[in-house]
Amino acid sequence: MRPQMLTTVLRAAARPTLAATRVAPALTRPASGHAQETFEQFTDRYVSFFQNAEDLFEVQRGLNNCFAHDLVPAPTVIEAAVRAARRVNDYSTAVRIFEGIKEKVENKQQYQAYLDELKGLRQELGISIKEELYGSS
Repeated sequence: MRPQMLTTVLRAAARPTLAATRVAPALTRPASGHAQETFEQFTDRYVSFFQNAEDLFEVQRGLNNCFAHDLVPAPTVIEAAVRAARRVNDYSTAVRIFEGIKEKVENKQQYQAYLDELKGLRQELGISIKEELYGSS
């Protein structure tokens, strides 16, 4: 075979055909390769995360990730987050956690239910909510 002809054959072999680049519908996968996480798994993951958070950056990063999900975290997650904020000595983050809950819930009754559930924690750690600090808003 002539050298020029060999180069042309090699180039053609290296170039995939259109049929070779198509993926059969049966072989496609969903965009996410992860299994759905249950609410209980989500709760356990974030409670553990906040219990092990060692500095303010880690606590705030965890809060950003936790509140980015399309759900309201369980009171146990909120308790772990507030305790973590106080452990790293950041009172303002502890107050802001309650503001985050207020934004995530659907109505005032749900927010009040969280406040009632976490009243003992707030008293124990000396946490006031924004409404108590600055009046109703």
